[in-house]
Amino acid sequence: MKKIWIITKRELRSFFDSLMAYVMIVLFLGFSGFFTWIYGNDIFMVNQATLQSFFGISFWTLFFFIPAVTMGLLADERKSGTIELLVTKPVSDWQIIIGKFLSAFILICITLVLTLPYYITVASIGKIDHGAVWMGYLGLLLMSASYISIGLFTSSITNNQIVAFLMALFIGIFFHLIFGLLGNNSGGWLGAILSYLSISTHYESMARGVIDTKDLFYFFSIIFAGLIGTELTLSKRNVSY
Repeated sequence: MKKIWIITKRELRSFFDSLMAYVMIVLFLGFSGFFTWIYGNDIFMVNQATLQSFFGISFWTLFFFIPAVTMGLLADERKSGTIELLVTKPVSDWQIIIGKFLSAFILICITLVLTLPYYITVASIGKIDHGAVWMGYLGLLLMSASYISIGLFTSSITNNQIVAFLMALFIGIFFHLIFGLLGNNSGGWLGAILSYLSISTHYESMARGVIDTKDLFYFFSIIFAGLIGTELTLSKRNVSY
């Protein structure tokens, strides 16, 4: 666990040293605040004490931001050659993977914690469904963890950060949009399967305050698959070392 935490702190420090963390946090707070309080179906427009507009915009904002966070986690190591040095250290592939995964996840957690004033403000001006809010935040965290695992996988198979970013978006768009669209336009068992594969199906359920074991199983399955794919990629690369 100590080695994992060392890798996690190293990556977190690199996020803030490169200003990526500050840029992402500022942009996320700017987008989410604008659409939550000012534009479109904002709180004043719907005239209800709810954070549904925040969860709606965060669903899309994090989809684009997370690949930008994860694109260099392993791709940059491969490009600079430091991955060869890292794998010769007394650390396992899983310790490297979990450490890098946690660094990105903690950055997302920090970003979401900074939005808690939205929740406090809305709760102070009207009666809010606290359960729905906390389930919405849990949904964002699980969705983010899923996309982090996908981004980590794409970062492990290329040494080009832009390619890793685009590949993460390409894979993610199927879960984020395409499966849902195909499911809505399909019937029977095929439509049910496609709808189940859509992240929006499970996220929207949690954002409404409903939690189901099938939603948790879905998110943890994507996380596990992404991490396993990353481990397989690293193990193949490490054969010659």
